[in-house]
Amino acid sequence: MTGRKLAVDNYGPRVPIGGGAFSGKDATKVDRSAAYMARRIAVDILEQRPEANEVFVQLAYAIGYDQPLQASALVDGKHEFITGYDLSPKGIIDFLKLRMPIFSETAAFGHMGNNFKWK
Repeated sequence: MTGRKLAVDNYGPRVPIGGGAFSGKDATKVDRSAAYMARRIAVDILEQRPEANEVFVQLAYAIGYDQPLQASALVDGKHEFITGYDLSPKGIIDFLKLRMPIFSETAAFGHMGNNFKWK
């Protein structure tokens, strides 16, 4: 089973992503864990700034590097750098508790929302 495309299942047509799927990937793959962390960061920004209307978090990784090459957010169209998070795969896994057996729930009820730690 190859999984459903990320844009269809999670984000909708306005978010520029390359495709791929979460299915079959464990949390060490940033395709999955960084997507969850980006969601957590966006929720944190919205909770800290209730006046904000739209947040796009952009995390970009390269093979062989544990930190993202890009970690930024567009908050109502204004660019800002993301700080204060350990964005290494291990840091994300630990922060979101992704070693817990939760992935069958994400497959059944969706990856975003549904009261996961990344909301």
